[in-house]
Amino acid sequence: MDLRISGKFIAEQRKAKGFTQIKLAEILHVSEKTISKWECGNGFPDTTLILPLCEALNISANELLSGKILAREEYREKAEQNLINLKLQQEQSSKFLLALENILGYMSSVSFLIMIFIASFCEFAIGWKIALIVVGALHFVIGIGVCLRIEKDAGFYECASCHNRYIPKYNQVLFSMHFGRTRFMKCPKCGKRTWNKKTISKD
Repeated sequence: MDLRISGKFIAEQRKAKGFTQIKLAEILHVSEKTISKWECGNGFPDTTLILPLCEALNISANELLSGKILAREEYREKAEQNLINLKLQQEQSSKFLLALENILGYMSSVSFLIMIFIASFCEFAIGWKIALIVVGALHFVIGIGVCLRIEKDAGFYECASCHNRYIPKYNQVLFSMHFGRTRFMKCPKCGKRTWNKKTISKD
């Protein structure tokens, strides 16, 4: 999907409907700057706004993703291609987020250890030592919390029993035993507790 092509298409369809950017923004309950950003190719509507935008412009989601009005014979071909493109983008996004999780996890752990080391071996007043330990602990807890949120949302977990791939709830990820990105969790489909492996793809 080319954002510039999609943006130009949004602008063309908006003008064809006789809408100003302000009017379209009011219909979608977003800012005029958001509409301008889409039309300039600097962004794309959030998934929650795709269908309302298509309804407002009287186009299909496939036409929005393709950046043009589709003839009947093109529709199925473009629909399949758009699904493939969205899947690839989702997988790339998941890979990036999981790499970011690693970086955040290491940084949080290292900074916590550094602060513990400084508080233990440097000559400070006891109050400063306690403050360093508290700041380090907060940094670690927040960092790990963000990492767990990323791990929950990026990709899927595959049940070892029925091979169902799903996104677990945050508390499942938080309280489950784990080894790397393999977690002992209950599958929402078969109900069995097994070691579920993290996977990028839904298929």
